[in-house]
Amino acid sequence: MAESGLERVVGVDWSGDKGPGQRRKIWAGVWTASSTGGKVTLECGRTREELVAWLVEMSRETPRMVVGFDFSFSYPAWFLRELGIGSAPEFWELVAGGRGEEWLHRDCEDGRFWGRVGPMRHGKKPAEFCGEHAHRMLRRAETVLKVRAEMTDPLQVAKIAGIAPKSVFQIGGAGAVGTASLRGMPGLMVLRAAGFRIWPYDEPDVKRAPLVVEIYTRLMTGAVTKSSEVARTAYLAKKRRESALYAGLSRGVVAKARASEDAFDALVSAMVMVEHRGEFAGLRKTEDEVFRMEGQTWVPGLVGSR
Repeated sequence: MAESGLERVVGVDWSGDKGPGQRRKIWAGVWTASSTGGKVTLECGRTREELVAWLVEMSRETPRMVVGFDFSFSYPAWFLRELGIGSAPEFWELVAGGRGEEWLHRDCEDGRFWGRVGPMRHGKKPAEFCGEHAHRMLRRAETVLKVRAEMTDPLQVAKIAGIAPKSVFQIGGAGAVGTASLRGMPGLMVLRAAGFRIWPYDEPDVKRAPLVVEIYTRLMTGAVTKSSEVARTAYLAKKRRESALYAGLSRGVVAKARASEDAFDALVSAMVMVEHRGEFAGLRKTEDEVFRMEGQTWVPGLVGSR
């Protein structure tokens, strides 16, 4: 077992696909500790519900595990207040109860959920999210990604440069994260009920209970044209020359990551989490009202993530 005490680390590349395509789009990079350092696998083929059930099953075998999901765990605080909600877990209940699918439906009248055309909405970004009001469509977690001065690792500082997080209100179009997020929140409820601690809403205790954190894939990979197999291949080759962790990957795992952008994202996310696994023990439940409502993104190397 690693010095961090963790037995397993899972990086998940999520999908909001409602159909059978989710089985090929949802990938999980899994590192399992061993006496020789650890074994990495890369898997797909599960629906959202099946993947959540699989994580619960694994947690019974290795409760000292951390899972990272690449979707937003909540919405901006002002939106939750508008709904009369005081915390993200309360918001998940609303989403799981049907509101999430209502917002995603083409007949939805709320134009703040943009990127998808319907009878009652044009699909374009609404004026209230443009110009000087653009900050309203982002959570504090997204703006914190820009605070490079708080980061201690120069490699992480370089990765964060130029990153432009997307709004969870965007439910269609390039880079949209809203659909995957709204269809991911019910899974957080299931995991929490199964004993997982969801950061930053619950007090983490990685020695006793599995932990879930929100991750941002682009922050994990840094600058790379992920859609290009040539670029993915070059990225992995460089990593294998520089890192013992990557050098230990099997040919099968590397081949999957070369062939699929989703697999690549899951693998790299898991590897970054493994490299920084000692940091998870230092995470704490937030006492900040906004973070209780909006959540936080786990940023490797960021000091004081509370």
